Amino acid sequence: MADLSDPRRNSVIVVDDDADIRGLIVDQLRQENYDLLSASNLAELRQALRDQPVDLIVLDLNLPDGDGLSLCRELRAEGSGIQIIMVTARGSAIDRVLGLELGADDYLTKPFEPRELLVRIRNLLRRPRVEAAAPADQSRYAVFGPWRLDLLQRRLIAPDDRLVMLSSAEFRLLSRFIEEPNVVLARETLLPERRATAAFDRTIDLQVSRLRQKLAGATGGGDLILTVRGEGYVLASPVRYE
Repeated sequence: MADLSDPRRNSVIVVDDDADIRGLIVDQLRQENYDLLSASNLAELRQALRDQPVDLIVLDLNLPDGDGLSLCRELRAEGSGIQIIMVTARGSAIDRVLGLELGADDYLTKPFEPRELLVRIRNLLRRPRVEAAAPADQSRYAVFGPWRLDLLQRRLIAPDDRLVMLSSAEFRLLSRFIEEPNVVLARETLLPERRATAAFDRTIDLQVSRLRQKLAGATGGGDLILTVRGEGYVLASPVRYE
């Protein structure tokens, strides 16, 4: 069981029904001084989430009592900002895209190098856990183009009231655009934790691409985020709050 005496430590739970893989990942993470938990199924994971705050889940998709994809969807529907790294033997592009569309922040295919997982966890936990900054009247929704962004439950609402789940990274990115609409934002502004390598890092381009695909689900939504060559990206829409 994790030692919760130091509130500054990040809490990570490893969810895998294979005890050997679960133990290997936990042992690898011990050197990082995280509060570590483990679970062999979704029931144990849900109980752990009820018992204490968790910052990141290393989530296997094939579990004996359900699918990790469904759990990911549930957490995002509830507005949870927990970081999620999906780890699975499913290696197809469709599975990866589906996992990311349902709100995962990263994806690794088995077998993987434990050090790679360690780096990805570090990168996710290094990101500031910042919610969208609502205006003084504490409005719940930011409205731009045909979309509404629910600032409390961290999800997009389409004109037909269809809900679109966002990963933590996508929510942060869209929140940043909403804070400064119609202003060109450079890569290092959108991805400050990678400022030193932002000019060469394609991560932000992939995140913007995924966000555009989701916004394209509504008429006129696909061209809300524009590329300004050599400068960055801009949300080409006014924003109002409700």
